[in-house]
Amino acid sequence: MAKTHFICPIVKWVGGKRQLLPEIMPFINKKCSTYVEPFVGGGAVFFELQPKKAIINDFNNELINVYMVIRDHAQELIQQLEKHKSCHSEEYFYTVRSLDRLEEYKEMSHVEKAARIIYLNKTCYNGLYRVNSAGQFNSPYGKYKNPNIVNETLIRGMSKYLRSNNITIRQGDYKDVLKGLRRGAFVYLDPPYMPISSSSSFTGYTENGFSYEQQVMLKEECDKLREKGIAFLQSNSHCEEIKELYKEYKVKTVQAKRSINSRGDKRGEIKEVLIYYAPEK
Repeated sequence: MAKTHFICPIVKWVGGKRQLLPEIMPFINKKCSTYVEPFVGGGAVFFELQPKKAIINDFNNELINVYMVIRDHAQELIQQLEKHKSCHSEEYFYTVRSLDRLEEYKEMSHVEKAARIIYLNKTCYNGLYRVNSAGQFNSPYGKYKNPNIVNETLIRGMSKYLRSNNITIRQGDYKDVLKGLRRGAFVYLDPPYMPISSSSSFTGYTENGFSYEQQVMLKEECDKLREKGIAFLQSNSHCEEIKELYKEYKVKTVQAKRSINSRGDKRGEIKEVLIYYAPEK
């Protein structure tokens, strides 16, 4: 699997894996028949790997809409972002942010919604995509001098890659993506992490969190993959609950830098785990 396009994540996403790529990539079967990423998020691993055949999914419909628009409507998206760039100011940011509180938001096109998310992601405080319990974007304004609102080269490169390969983009429950997979596929799972303290829980990607019970369900899905002989790698938090859940699997502890946090003193190196299974050949 040779990387053919110089592309990287277009949105900054909580839990993004760019700085952990050197740890993650050696575990991934580059010769797999289908690469599957059920919690794609910002897609750092996916865009680094650039598989020719893949299924990517996320529960966040705004995010998946961004990828579909980049694939199908790159030029229109660039034009919309140019409009945002020309109007950019703190007042304009809050006007755009408030759109999902209005009834007319439902009437916005897919391109307009994708451009809004990219614009807000590039200009909000610390690049933190966060929504409230009603699913409304609520990150505050970030006072950047020259935010990169229109990355035309990246958008066109990503569009070309998604269109010229067999890439299925889905939105919904990760469990649906795992159904029907066959041996030879490779699954990379990057779920919302198990909180390492009661104050560190982050459930703002969507209105729905990811509870301990859901972590148990995810482990059961991993067991099903193992029963089918399907290789997988999972990232999660370094905590006793996760280590106990996956005690029958191989687990590697890695150091990760948490670059997104509302409190500066909470950024820095933390431990994460990589959980992996590969069938015997």
